[in-house]
Amino acid sequence: MRVNYNHRYVDSVIPEPYARRLEGLLHFHDFTDAEAALHKLDDAYREYRSASDRDGTTFVREMVAKGRQRAEGIAGNSRVCEEKRREKGEIARWFKLWLDLPDLFFDWLEMRKRSEEFQQLISNHNGHSGSEI
Repeated sequence: MRVNYNHRYVDSVIPEPYARRLEGLLHFHDFTDAEAALHKLDDAYREYRSASDRDGTTFVREMVAKGRQRAEGIAGNSRVCEEKRREKGEIARWFKLWLDLPDLFFDWLEMRKRSEEFQQLISNHNGHSGSEI
């Protein structure tokens, strides 16, 4: 009997050939990793969508939703430093917006990265390797 258990820190079981295609795409150590992951996941999503592969698009959306849950969990964890919590909160917002509006997301992200609010957020990361875009 197969048991499905959904938790933000437990990866979903994805069958082949989807597992091979999507393996290792969900990384969001910092802003750069998160943006790269969303580009790769978006590429897979568009491939599946253009092939009318509903299972494939569903698996990609589930992965992005899992990333959002994980980022929100870190952002809400008082044991994590405030700077990292703010970063993960921003990344969770990215994942949510991609889920809501995948066709507009990257246009929004380019505008977001130019915003004063985002520039202040990343300025808090100056001197921290890998956090700048």
